[in-house]
Amino acid sequence: MTVERDALKAAFLSSAGLGEARRAPLAGDASTRAYERLYLADGSRRIFMDQPPVESASCPPDADPETRRALGYNALARLAAGRVDAFVAVAGWLNRAGLSAPRIEAFDVGQGLAIMEDLGDDLFGVLIAGGADEVPLYEAAVEALVHMQSTPAPDRLGAEAGLDWPILTYDALALQTAADLLPDWLPALRPQVRIDAAARADWEALWRPILQRGEAGASVFSHRDYHVENLIWLPQREGPARVGMVDFQDAVLAHPAWDLSMLLHDARRDVSPTLSEAMLERYLDSAGRMDDPQFVPDFRALGALNISRIIGVFARLVVRDGRPRYEAFLPRMWGYLDACLADPGLSDLRDWLDACVPAEARR
Repeated sequence: MTVERDALKAAFLSSAGLGEARRAPLAGDASTRAYERLYLADGSRRIFMDQPPVESASCPPDADPETRRALGYNALARLAAGRVDAFVAVAGWLNRAGLSAPRIEAFDVGQGLAIMEDLGDDLFGVLIAGGADEVPLYEAAVEALVHMQSTPAPDRLGAEAGLDWPILTYDALALQTAADLLPDWLPALRPQVRIDAAARADWEALWRPILQRGEAGASVFSHRDYHVENLIWLPQREGPARVGMVDFQDAVLAHPAWDLSMLLHDARRDVSPTLSEAMLERYLDSAGRMDDPQFVPDFRALGALNISRIIGVFARLVVRDGRPRYEAFLPRMWGYLDACLADPGLSDLRDWLDACVPAEARR
């Protein structure tokens, strides 16, 4: 943290009447954000978010593919680039939809700062690691997911806060950008992986029909990072509001299978086949999709894409960013990918991996 940034943050807190609050840093993640917990004199708490404007540009709503490529990865992938206005706008919509996101008390888009409600420390992942029964927590997460997906979202959010944030579609170009992370970065981590120009062309061709299905089915509001480390248990609330949500600033319109894959193909903890099948069944029933013959194949295909994306992200974090702890998550992701690729409709992708990624590189 620079002296200038620290002074800017202190001034922002003072302007919000919180200059005297005791500040304590919270554990970070793989993003460029940082969080602090604020302890107020009256015994209450707030969360202070610091998102310096250091990332490449987000995607303008009318940008064509060439413009997105010129702008960089965030525009290609339709990520929010850590924008505070995205977080504030999405939080407001989630709360109005009957879900639970932190309520925003003050923010400054240009400086990348926000003060918000403290939803507590009872992350689903922490509770489960501490011995809580995972089943009712996952059931609540599925309930909240179905509620979120069944609530129509406008094209633009944030008007009540004086903002105008677009909710874009997780389209074929963004999905291709996601899939390409594996061939872009895995060879740098695993030298045994050999992907020549012909293999790369085959990879892109194999994904093309799945990308088209993903874009065509992009019909629901997607949190986009919906897993137990971003969900907070709020048992004093009712129904889907019992599931507090954070880290939703990259929200898009996406295929309904995307967030379900994020929940059940969790990079940071093992989701057993038994639990995964039970929650998939519960989702299908609750969402009224039991008679949809295409949903499960789409869940497996887009799940395979999502898992490939995460493998590529983790390889990039290790190789480019010097964060070796993410390598430990890779065996779990390969296990999830094998489960998805057991679908007969994905046999060509399975054959490609068998040819290009040796067994010793899948660890």
